[in-house]
Amino acid sequence: MSEYTTVARPYAKAAFDFAVEQGALDKWHGMLAFATEVVENADIVTFLNGASSLAHQSDVFIGICGEQLDTNGQNLIKVMATNERLKALPEVLRLFADMRQEYEKEVTVEVTSAMDLNDAQKAKLSAALEKRLERKVKLNCSVEPSIVGGLLIQAGDMVIDNTLRSQLKRLASSLQS
Repeated sequence: MSEYTTVARPYAKAAFDFAVEQGALDKWHGMLAFATEVVENADIVTFLNGASSLAHQSDVFIGICGEQLDTNGQNLIKVMATNERLKALPEVLRLFADMRQEYEKEVTVEVTSAMDLNDAQKAKLSAALEKRLERKVKLNCSVEPSIVGGLLIQAGDMVIDNTLRSQLKRLASSLQS
């Protein structure tokens, strides 16, 4: 969690609720992602830490974003700038994305295996996880040869460690007891 989570939550919630109401989740996600890229730029960080007025910061920020922000997106930037919260934009984007996944009943699952999974294995794993988690699953697969065999599956707070390495550690631990 970021140091800005508490500050960012009301902005993310307001943007998300408005986006749902307008049927514009993709559009709002795009605007927030672009604004986040801008606020993470080193020159912008220096500018925001400068002594310029909050109104000037807002105008410059909106000018840089240009057509990437519609009127409502510009209003969000103005409010955040007025409250000196532009630095919280990356966390606003993260929270917005989390709310969107929850709304769309989708979860991203990190899967780590010793070797690449083929399409059939991915489909079988995805189907099993969708049944267990009761939501649409998006797999993000990676390879880590050090786990030797098996899978490490992470979805939010849930972790399923069925790797050969962890099984060997448990066996060694039980033998030492």
